[in-house]
Amino acid sequence: MAVPKHVFEWFAESAGLVAMPWLILGKGPSFAARGDYPLDRFRILALNDCARECERVDIAHFIDFEAYERCAGALSRRPDTIVVLPRYPHFKNAVGAIDLVDLASSHGNLSRLVDAGRLFWYDLCTAPVRHADHPALNAFHFSSEAAFDLLASAGVRQVRSLGVDGGSTYSSEFSDLSSVSLLANGHKSFNRQFDSFASVISRTGVDYAPLGMETPIRIFVASSDSEALPVSVLEYSIRQHASSTVEVKCLGKCGITVPTPLAPGNRPRTPFSFQRFLIPEVCGFSGRAIYLDSDMLVFKDVVDLWQRPLDEANVLTAFSPSASGRKPQYSVMLMDCGRLDWDIRDIVAMLDSGDLSYEQLMYEFSLAEARAGIEPDWNSLETFKEGRTALLHYTDMHTQPWVSHLNPLGYLWVRTLRRALEDGAIPLAFVEDEVQKGHVRPSLLYQLAHEIDEAILLPRAVIAADARFTPPYRSLVSHHASPWENRLLWLRASLRAKYQSSTLYRLERHLLRRLAAWLE
Repeated sequence: MAVPKHVFEWFAESAGLVAMPWLILGKGPSFAARGDYPLDRFRILALNDCARECERVDIAHFIDFEAYERCAGALSRRPDTIVVLPRYPHFKNAVGAIDLVDLASSHGNLSRLVDAGRLFWYDLCTAPVRHADHPALNAFHFSSEAAFDLLASAGVRQVRSLGVDGGSTYSSEFSDLSSVSLLANGHKSFNRQFDSFASVISRTGVDYAPLGMETPIRIFVASSDSEALPVSVLEYSIRQHASSTVEVKCLGKCGITVPTPLAPGNRPRTPFSFQRFLIPEVCGFSGRAIYLDSDMLVFKDVVDLWQRPLDEANVLTAFSPSASGRKPQYSVMLMDCGRLDWDIRDIVAMLDSGDLSYEQLMYEFSLAEARAGIEPDWNSLETFKEGRTALLHYTDMHTQPWVSHLNPLGYLWVRTLRRALEDGAIPLAFVEDEVQKGHVRPSLLYQLAHEIDEAILLPRAVIAADARFTPPYRSLVSHHASPWENRLLWLRASLRAKYQSSTLYRLERHLLRRLAAWLE
């Protein structure tokens, strides 16, 4: 008697399948736009009931057995379509106890699929028993997760999707299922399906994006050599949450020299302040790009930024709450490079000739049609709210967590670095080298070795070793331009910085350290 095979065997036996681009079709609203794209260039994996609406399907994928039964008749008339289910299919959105092999022996349609060599299986992470040496596939919320993991783990290098949308509705073709299967697992929306996409992309390197979205997501980070570690941690945090393929590049390594303005007052406050103006040229004056500073951590999916409409603007920027007192910093931007003709040589020439001031360039951003259309959660200055903050910006140079143990939110950065080390995304030798170069505080190595996220738990002797460390920012030349709206707000920030360098603040941190140790 024939038995169903593992789906990875089908990929192994079918030459060239993994080299071809694949399209996952879901029931979301964008499914209705399938006629707008040349789908014949893709191999197609249809999720659940999508199989009934498509003229051509290579893989019909199901997790819930009821969904398969709804499509069994249509699939019986498609001899070129293989059917893939978990070894233990779900019934009514719950893990089943019946092995697919046993189920096929007593189920007419499944039995005929087996005889035709069209039924395949895989181990799902929810299965009570594993039946193969191949990796189990993950689906924590929706079947799209397992389907994407399946293709990527099989070795497919490019995957696109259509109808794999967020929100809480189906495309009109599936209106008859609204009371049958729409969010029947109890979730409020389909947004959770993207939670595991980032880990699949990071693990396999698969190129993924929704069909029709500009890809890859191009992210440019301003930095110099001394920011190599924070840039790496930032990149890791981006990839941990990105549900589409991203490309992160350091502007300091793009090969374009930034001229130095003649007047000291027109020179950049940091070695990388002017680097953001290189992005359109680096991108060939085409397509979108995201700009970020290096002193940041990302906690949400950058697809949210990437897909925002710019309308009449050519730069979309994050605005800060008025209470921050800072002038616009333009440190988080979505840019339309096709509508920006910046040339850094011309920009510096305008500074030298007096046709452009530093204030106009950096704080008014007068060379762009900019619109503050990104909410403060995407540029949260030294504040963090769990579940709400999308991007944390460590703006105070003297307490940035790679140069100081005093930052109250430093534990978030250290925790992210530790995870990157555990995942192999950042080698420990690289961190050690950055400490040796004087770019990073020595106490960080102790934190990593002893798995301490919160620096207030560091022993006094370890903290004392940082006294001999001079942060790279101390070598920056003072600048006349001010990032503050008025001198009162500048004074408050200066006093806060002084306090955080004082004995009283160290005593406060010491007491907090003792309290944290006692609570443990």
